[in-house]
Amino acid sequence: MASPGLSEREQAGCRQLLEFLETEELLALTDTVTNRLVHPESRQEAIHAILVYSQNVEELLKRRKVYREIIFKYLAAQGIPVPPSSEKHLLIDRVKQYWLGQLTTCASESGESKPCTESHGERQKSPQNDIRDLGEEFCQWFFELLNSQHPLAVQSEERWGPQHFWDNARMKFSYNTLEKNIEEYVGAEMVSLRLLSLVKEEYLLFNPNLHDSGLKCAISRHGLVLVAVAGTVHRGNACLGIFEQIFGLISCPVRENTWKIKGLNLKIVGQNALEPGMQIEKPTIKYESNQLQDLYDGKELTVFEPQKF
Repeated sequence: MASPGLSEREQAGCRQLLEFLETEELLALTDTVTNRLVHPESRQEAIHAILVYSQNVEELLKRRKVYREIIFKYLAAQGIPVPPSSEKHLLIDRVKQYWLGQLTTCASESGESKPCTESHGERQKSPQNDIRDLGEEFCQWFFELLNSQHPLAVQSEERWGPQHFWDNARMKFSYNTLEKNIEEYVGAEMVSLRLLSLVKEEYLLFNPNLHDSGLKCAISRHGLVLVAVAGTVHRGNACLGIFEQIFGLISCPVRENTWKIKGLNLKIVGQNALEPGMQIEKPTIKYESNQLQDLYDGKELTVFEPQKF
């Protein structure tokens, strides 16, 4: 039965958006919207109840349990360009415009309909560029903070620690100097300490290549942001080799504009592990964005096997 407060287009859009919520969050939202009068036994029943008891789109999207990040993920999945730093009310306006058909679309070569990238003579950013901006901003923050833990570096005002990782974070670390080694860590504390030891005890410094093919970003169908970055590893004045790191980021529902690390793969190839006569090339990520999505969807991030440089 259609909700008197939502059009068919709005209902369809709300269904897609609500799918981004975890089941626990969805049930909590159902309790709020229905004043605990409905007790759904499945996700679809919960979504149906939310739609029926919501008076209008604005009321639903302004609910505290519909986090800003959820709306951003929905828009990104629909191919709607929005700056990652947009406040929630601006994202809501964008969603309403989309559902009212006020956003101009243009057909891609594949025949799919995508938001038009040009307006009033100015070229707007594509959704992929928005995700890349987020990835670049994250990498700048992450490596500056990590490198600041070096004994000879100027300490950052921000504290390094497990608070930047989800409790069940996982890390796969492979390094190839004279022989290949693989380590795996589970838990925010263990992952945080292992990364810290690379800089604080082994005196490594990471120099990421955040330009061109050194950085690739994507968003999975589950809303997890994937950031792949390559760069060089240094100790003192010596360049030891190259690294490739893939992060899986999930937005923090408690603090807006905050992303925490769910999983990461770090691969380091030492210069002495390269074949004779080979020189270190400019570090690049060989994965395409759609390959990053395929690597994660339906799998754990730690099963990634970083490609050869």
